[in-house]
Amino acid sequence: MRLHHIAVATALSLALAACASSGGLHPDGKPLDPAGLKAGRSLAGLSPAAWPAEDWWTGLGDPQLDRLIAEALADNPSLAAADARARQAQAQAGAADAERGPTVNAGASVAGARIPTTVLPADAGGGHFAWAKYGYASFSWGLDLWGGKRAAWEAALGEARAAEIEARAARLELSSNVARAYVQLGYAFAQQDVAQAELARARQARELTGQRVAAGLDSQLQLKQADAEVASAEQQRAVADRAIDAARSALAVLLGKGPDRGLDIARPQPLQPAALAVPAQLPAELLGHRPDLVAARWRVEAAAKQIKTARTEFLPNVSISALAGLVAMGGTNLFQMPARFYDAGPSLSLPIFDGGRRRANLAEKDAQYDLAVAQYDQALVGALNQVADDLSALKAQQEQLAAQQRALDAASQAWQLAEQRYKAGVGSYLEALVVRQQLLAAEQRMAALKAQQVDQSVQLIQALGGGFRPQAGDAPPADAASDSVSSTSHP
Repeated sequence: MRLHHIAVATALSLALAACASSGGLHPDGKPLDPAGLKAGRSLAGLSPAAWPAEDWWTGLGDPQLDRLIAEALADNPSLAAADARARQAQAQAGAADAERGPTVNAGASVAGARIPTTVLPADAGGGHFAWAKYGYASFSWGLDLWGGKRAAWEAALGEARAAEIEARAARLELSSNVARAYVQLGYAFAQQDVAQAELARARQARELTGQRVAAGLDSQLQLKQADAEVASAEQQRAVADRAIDAARSALAVLLGKGPDRGLDIARPQPLQPAALAVPAQLPAELLGHRPDLVAARWRVEAAAKQIKTARTEFLPNVSISALAGLVAMGGTNLFQMPARFYDAGPSLSLPIFDGGRRRANLAEKDAQYDLAVAQYDQALVGALNQVADDLSALKAQQEQLAAQQRALDAASQAWQLAEQRYKAGVGSYLEALVVRQQLLAAEQRMAALKAQQVDQSVQLIQALGGGFRPQAGDAPPADAASDSVSSTSHP
């Protein structure tokens, strides 16, 4: 008997030693702390401000833009796709939650058959047609001893939260794109104004040059140069006309409408750029105000839960099942005590050898976690630097605008002096038109700088989260992902 016990113990020890193990597998990623990203010098000297308002575009000062963004948020197909992805993720979370509970099934069947006498002799029922009646009810429940199913459900919840917030991020991106396309439409109209004025100037200069050639004061060289200026001005006007059509078409796409919708968009009013200011606690609070960062953090949390689920597959599990029913042949009454049958009991499963499937699965989940952390870190670093870069660009544009305003004032004064000289008979009108060309070039550069300033302001608002306001449950618990990874045992 002692030899028998020793043999059983030895066999059990060998079996346990051969069990699949997760030893040596672990993720390496650790999410960055936003407070550790230094930005004090890059943001120094700026006035503190509140985070952008939820309807930030109203601050640009054009009611038509307000209506266009509202229309885009209601009708753009990309938002419908983002909402569908969010609903899909919610359904997957519901399926993962259902896996945690028991399963109950019931069924019944009636079948007729003739069993040949070659299978059963005649005295045992062979050679006769008979009905078989069957009814059953079953119950099964895999106990979640180690929390693997709960972790899978929490991972699905994290993915669902990420999808929901990404749908809100899609709205921010859409509203920003509409505003930026609207800025381009306004700039295209300003280009058209300058192009039309330049064409009128070039034609006047061509007419005067033609008169001077006829009078023998200028040669054909000056006339051909004037012709070239007219052709160039006509080409620039065609470019400006095309820019208006392109901007309207881009807005029609963003609105989710046909090209005719773009034709109904009137010329934009001059827009007011955002002030050069950022919230005081930018690095620490940026995480909660950027929907893409919140979504990326939820994906880190979901990946951590998936690791826990993969690790529990290395542990033994217990399930409970029961089956009960009634069966009868021929004309026998199905609903009687002798027709009953039942089976019930727990079962234990222990992974011993699977060819490395579980280890490979856990290694994949570890890699997915590291990938999610890297993507989150990259998004966080990129977000903070994007804010700093947008602020730097706005500051540079302010300096350029001030310098260009001085150039524009000087060109305007030069044009006034040239007109005065012509009216006084000191200079020719052709000379005045040359000065006029310089003024138009200065006006075009000013229009471009103003459009760039408003566009950069919109980009800054988008970089600051565009009015995203976290709601209850939007943000994952602080350090939840790292705690989930570190607290899980290594079987």
